[in-house]
Amino acid sequence: MKENSQNNLLSGKLGVVTIAMMSVVGIFSLRTLPLMAEYGFSAIFYYIAIALLFFIPSALTCAELATGWPKTGGLYVWVKEAFGSRIGFLAIWLEWTNTVISFPVTLVFIAAMIAYAFNPALADNKYYMLISMLILFWGTTFINFLGIKFSSLISNIGLIFGTLFPCVLMIGLSASWLLLDKTPQIHFSLHSFIPDFGLTKSAFIVGLILGYAGMQVAGFHAQDAKNPQRDYPRAMFAAVFVILALSIFGSLAISIVVPQQKISVVTGIMQAIDIFFQTFHLGWFLPIATILIAIGTFSMVNIWIISPCKGLLASARCGDLPKVMTRVNKYGAPTTLLITQALVGTFFSLVYLLMPTVSSSYWMLFALTALLTLLMNILLFSSVIYLR
Repeated sequence: MKENSQNNLLSGKLGVVTIAMMSVVGIFSLRTLPLMAEYGFSAIFYYIAIALLFFIPSALTCAELATGWPKTGGLYVWVKEAFGSRIGFLAIWLEWTNTVISFPVTLVFIAAMIAYAFNPALADNKYYMLISMLILFWGTTFINFLGIKFSSLISNIGLIFGTLFPCVLMIGLSASWLLLDKTPQIHFSLHSFIPDFGLTKSAFIVGLILGYAGMQVAGFHAQDAKNPQRDYPRAMFAAVFVILALSIFGSLAISIVVPQQKISVVTGIMQAIDIFFQTFHLGWFLPIATILIAIGTFSMVNIWIISPCKGLLASARCGDLPKVMTRVNKYGAPTTLLITQALVGTFFSLVYLLMPTVSSSYWMLFALTALLTLLMNILLFSSVIYLR
């Protein structure tokens, strides 16, 4: 107890705004917008459907569990309360493994954005991609050695300047595009709002759900909150509203200026920004915007570096992992777990050298991440049903 109190004192307490921003930065990413932009006006239908079927229930579940069991460890503590320590460890193991495997997928996007700003041809160079990924990965690992308060500050700054600012700017430019009576690439009608349903959409739906998974990220720091019972529900609802608004209007902004058949899933965000900047004579700002987007995505990686490790730390203190894994520094950061995670993440990053193309590596790791996320969410929802 004494050690936990000292760690909380050193790391500081988290309020509603910080918790909400942690949730936003952990889930919302500009790199997912082109995937939805391909569906034009019907993207709104998908967003609303997934919000009602998964996103909002997930937020309510995490808010309920975080207020009922506001302890450091989040997912591990919740599932453990329901089904015991072994299943609790399985849940946090799935979450941690899923997170580590997803790091290279996100880091390759950051490296590609940096390349786009200086030399786009580097995005196809596997050695450049690998070196950049490892520098970013180990750099954010050492940032988290300074504790959750400092880590969340870095993530929040990255969210504001690297995610919210570019997204709001793009939405504003798309509104100007329509107000100036420029021709949009999509049709706003009831017919275009209702999508065509088919078996080919199943993989797309899974990918969309995966993009909304992660509301449990703030739960790993429940004990660091000022008033979990009051602050977590408020933070969850605020995060849901912000994420849905940015996702809907951000996707529409892309589809308004980029023809549907030409939207790239990887570089769609830059396609739209390039068109906007050329139209409104802001071409000089393109490299800066690219770097800002890379910073925003980096802030997402930063928050996920520390969060699952907090869950593993709680499980290690309960004897589910070797005692060496319980080591923390003066800032309360689980140093042994962070180093172990960085080593495992480095191993998965090497996949980009073994696979024939960067794209094939990306989709292989993406599919594996989706499977692990599904299993983890089954345990999460089962826990709240059992406990309540």
